[in-house]
Amino acid sequence: MSTAPALREQRTGAAPVLDALDRRIIVATQEGLPRVSRPYHVIAGQLQIGAEEVMARLQRMLDAGIIRRIGAVPNHYALGYRANGMSVWDVPDGRVRELGNRIGELDFVSHCYHRPRHLPEWPYNLFAMVHGRDRPEVEAKVAQIAALLGTADRGHALLYSTRILKKTGLRIS
Repeated sequence: MSTAPALREQRTGAAPVLDALDRRIIVATQEGLPRVSRPYHVIAGQLQIGAEEVMARLQRMLDAGIIRRIGAVPNHYALGYRANGMSVWDVPDGRVRELGNRIGELDFVSHCYHRPRHLPEWPYNLFAMVHGRDRPEVEAKVAQIAALLGTADRGHALLYSTRILKKTGLRIS
């Protein structure tokens, strides 16, 4: 499964149904997968089911939007990336998905997503988190995004992180 960031979109429709085993798999994996060569086999052993069933159920939950992604969540500070900037972009609404996917494919962007504008104060509708060793490196990467967007970049800003927050998703028990 890909660890590449992708443009997030809100899903609509009927809520998918979770059975008891789905919930047990979510609880077993929500703190992260074991750092071993075959993590799904470890989870399967804990739950006393087959690894193929763990993988199939996780894929079904991904496809249904029950879980958003399976991927690595690096500690950028531990890797030497001390500057973290949220770049915000004003791009044509009809091209948000296309442009967001292009930005999300860049190796220096950890996540990219669409957000509503709040006019007139906030004209930005596309957000992309950029990491670098220092601010000049982040600014150079943002310039690369601007070049990639070309005339679709109708304005942008760069907002730097001032503190680290614990990154966790919703937890169930």
